[in-house]
Amino acid sequence: MRASRQLSILMMLQSRGRLSARALADAMEVSPRTVYRDVDELSAAGVPVLTERGRNGGFRLLEGWRTRLTGLTPSEAQAVFLGGLPGPASALGLGESLASAQLKVLAALPTGWQEDALRVSSRFYLDPVGWYRGAVSPDSLPAIADAVWTERKVQIHYESWKGLVERRVDPLGLVLKAGHWYLVARTDGKPRTYRLANVRKLAVTAERFARPKDFDLAAHWSESIRRFEKELYRETALVRASPRGLARLRRLSDAVATAVDAATEDPDAQGWVRVTIPIESVDHAAGEILKAGAEVEVLRPRALRDRMRDGAERIAALYHSCVSFSLPDRSSK
Repeated sequence: MRASRQLSILMMLQSRGRLSARALADAMEVSPRTVYRDVDELSAAGVPVLTERGRNGGFRLLEGWRTRLTGLTPSEAQAVFLGGLPGPASALGLGESLASAQLKVLAALPTGWQEDALRVSSRFYLDPVGWYRGAVSPDSLPAIADAVWTERKVQIHYESWKGLVERRVDPLGLVLKAGHWYLVARTDGKPRTYRLANVRKLAVTAERFARPKDFDLAAHWSESIRRFEKELYRETALVRASPRGLARLRRLSDAVATAVDAATEDPDAQGWVRVTIPIESVDHAAGEILKAGAEVEVLRPRALRDRMRDGAERIAALYHSCVSFSLPDRSSK
């Protein structure tokens, strides 16, 4: 808070010239004594703030001196050093640019704030990749990133669930989601999403396209995710779960976790709770709920309950098979 206030004083003096302690205090809703203390700390940090006495006096910066840090607050400067960004930046071919920008911001900061900015990267780190997975950076990523930036059409061979298709698209933006890169591109006048890992061949053309001025990548992506999840979970299932089963259900997806947390039914005598959860389909739900083992029982729909029973019987038959396997005896070695 103090550093932000001091930077505000610096910006006001740079943009407005001489200002009295009262004017600065009123602008920031603090006392004149606080302003004097902040000015003293700015001077100690190497900022040449001059104090002029008298009726028309006040504070001003040394003639000709200007900070190289224009309009950047301490919090904004610290955000530049937030850990986890070098990986995605390097994947986009911007790793060296990010490092150079950080050095320039650091050099522009007053001496007293440089340590605070560096402290951020040593105490906070962003890891956008899910557990037990590595970051996926397709070979085509730098080329597509350049096409997005230069607004050039791209010819892609894409492997969809329908098979291999060829598309000529207008690349509007790139999104990193859970360690995977996605291309948002306009096809037939509509934005569509393509997973870069499924792009089998790519060619950036010389033909340019006009990017829609009203297209907001972040807003489009948020709406796409909301619509995808709404369309994905078209059915529901009533299940009965133990406390451990509820914990396992929460790990299936955010939508299931939300349903579990919203359950209002009291536990039965064994501590089990009935809850209605969203499912994609009977086949998909059977495979997912089997992960919870004997801690979750499906009550409805009947088709899912039957599928769970069949799956459990097949597993039991596998382990009750007459065929046995023995490990070699190594005790004599």
